[in-house]
Amino acid sequence: MLSCKNWAVLAAGLLAAGPVCADTLTLPPWTMPVGDATLRLDGMADGALFGPSDRDGAQVSGALRAMPEIRRDYDSGLSLGVGGTFAATDPLSRGRYDGDAIERLAGTARTGLGTVEIGLTDGAGYALAVTGPKVDTGVSLEDPRTSFFRDPNTGHAVTDLFALRTAVGASSNYAKFVYTSPEVFGVQLALSFTPTEGKQLPFLQAGPHLPGRQADIWEAALRYSDEVGPVTLSAYGALAEGRAEHKLPGQEGVSDLGAGLRADYPLTEEIGVSLGGSYRQSNAYGFDINRAYQTGTTRAAHISGGVTYDAWAAGLEYGTGVGDAVAVLPRLGQTGLEASLGYTLSSSAAVSGGWQHLRYGRGSGVFYNGLPQLKMDAVYLHLNLKTSEQ
Repeated sequence: MLSCKNWAVLAAGLLAAGPVCADTLTLPPWTMPVGDATLRLDGMADGALFGPSDRDGAQVSGALRAMPEIRRDYDSGLSLGVGGTFAATDPLSRGRYDGDAIERLAGTARTGLGTVEIGLTDGAGYALAVTGPKVDTGVSLEDPRTSFFRDPNTGHAVTDLFALRTAVGASSNYAKFVYTSPEVFGVQLALSFTPTEGKQLPFLQAGPHLPGRQADIWEAALRYSDEVGPVTLSAYGALAEGRAEHKLPGQEGVSDLGAGLRADYPLTEEIGVSLGGSYRQSNAYGFDINRAYQTGTTRAAHISGGVTYDAWAAGLEYGTGVGDAVAVLPRLGQTGLEASLGYTLSSSAAVSGGWQHLRYGRGSGVFYNGLPQLKMDAVYLHLNLKTSEQ
């Protein structure tokens, strides 16, 4: 593992580059007119350097994402477009889409009455989710894109066992129809329908051939935001219901619900504090919708607090979850802690560093270490780059 001195030197070097990066690391998107439409190409890249307690030496992980969109805006206010997200990821940076090369590919119609999407995209639950503050969403305890712990038997992230994801997301990025309303008096509604677990257009495949495969997944979410004195409050609730096909004894359609709350308070013009939390409950073991059972519940909760000052952000996170034993699958539990510090170098670049602790336990059997518990710690640096207008 890197020594504390090496970590400190590397962190100091990155942060010292801030004033230079502010001028040089503003990466505008590439655009080109195509008839009456506009072709736009955005991109994202991130990389993590980390030292996990169960490995010798420094480890690295990262991902690249290209986000092209062709869009035409009409004088009436209507906007039509087709866009996607195409990703190349390391096994530790696969995120919630399980390493899909095509994370999103959908047609979008935007009007004054709301937005409609058709294709591979997130469902209503993710569209409006509210969670606690995060210094860096890519390496947060909750719904991380990058993990710091590798299962030596599979080469994939240990969090594939049971990831802490508190936003309702039963329909993942399966092909679907999504409607998101405009915000009216602080209220916003989203609805989605996912016919199958297929990821082909136009909805021509039913998904993987396995017992408990889900179909006809309906999701609904409601978010409310308001200002109470100087405090900005945001809250949301969501649910999802599906129908299981080729069921084994005890299996049923997925049932998923969640809620979140966040409060933001400006202490001064430069200093702000935030606190929030989120909760999710599902009959899907470890939130794997193909393992939805009549008995057994998986629960997850996340709470976090943060402080921002100018370009700096600091935060603390705590997460916990448990998946009840079902069929031949053992009871799984997890607990996590994270402390992080971030600095925004420019509108296109940001860096964060911190410490993360994860602990897994199981009711029967052992993990790859030969024990019924896994205790893991890591220190990390994470760099994010993206295109931006300014």
